[in-house]
Amino acid sequence: MQAREVRLLTVIAASAVVGVGAVVVGATQATHSAAGSGMQTGVTQTDSAPPKEPAVEKATPALKGPAPLPSEDQGVPG
Repeated sequence: MQAREVRLLTVIAASAVVGVGAVVVGATQATHSAAGSGMQTGVTQTDSAPPKEPAVEKATPALKGPAPLPSEDQGVPG
């Protein structure tokens, strides 16, 4: 065998070992289901009824009308 063939077989064998290792880890890793675990899912459950009307009737802006331009953005005087 030539050195080139030995290297090629070494690369193939190493790739096979890595592939088999990945399959073994994937097969033996414990699977978790959301239904059977005690993990929190971020869902909020409330037993009280929501209010019939909103706390704020309608949002109103603090400033009415167009906002004034800064002095450097105003046009040339006169």
